[in-house]
Amino acid sequence: MGQVDLGRQAALLLLADGRLPAGGYAHSGGLEPAVIAGRVRNMADLEAFLTGRAQTAGLVAAAFAAAACARASRDDLAALPELEAEFDARIPSPELRKVSRDLGRQLQRAMGSIHPHRYFSALGRAPHQPLVMGVAASVLGLGPQDAALAILHDNNAGAAAAAKLMRVDPFEVHAILARATGPLDDLARRAAETADADPADLPAPSAPLADIAAEHHRRADARLFAS
Repeated sequence: MGQVDLGRQAALLLLADGRLPAGGYAHSGGLEPAVIAGRVRNMADLEAFLTGRAQTAGLVAAAFAAAACARASRDDLAALPELEAEFDARIPSPELRKVSRDLGRQLQRAMGSIHPHRYFSALGRAPHQPLVMGVAASVLGLGPQDAALAILHDNNAGAAAAAKLMRVDPFEVHAILARATGPLDDLARRAAETADADPADLPAPSAPLADIAAEHHRRADARLFAS
């Protein structure tokens, strides 16, 4: 659990629990269009896809979750609009921006019911998911690295769950997730190191093919997942 002490492990598990009613089950994290396009056909492809996603969109989300957590922890909610704008700037695809806000709104609603706090209403009506995750982590007494780890796990496990689109052995899928734990810890630490940086200086690795695929997927006649 990294920096999380025994008294806070359950809070981190709550945020990373796939059963949290935050809408993630409706999204494949880009895996469905990758499978349809033939870019992910086997377990090796799936592992490469999840690794690449974690190192690009995952790291960006983790950095912004850590930054939002750091600011909420010092009651600096005035910085949230700038974080929102900078996160928007890192997502060229209008569809992926919408997905992030849809998931953020769902997480905001879930956390507002589970652990009401004035910070959640301060996020506005459709905040980006990483910012909600960061604020939720702060409200639960967690730190920036915890917020980063929670959203990295959520993004990785959610996409892996969509592997049912393929003919796969679920034990092999979970073996991939197990091998990813160390790299995700490293990414969470990297994200936390930038938590107090100027929003414009937060990580910005990109995955252009994922943005293009999301726009094509939105127009698909038949699809199982919203994204």
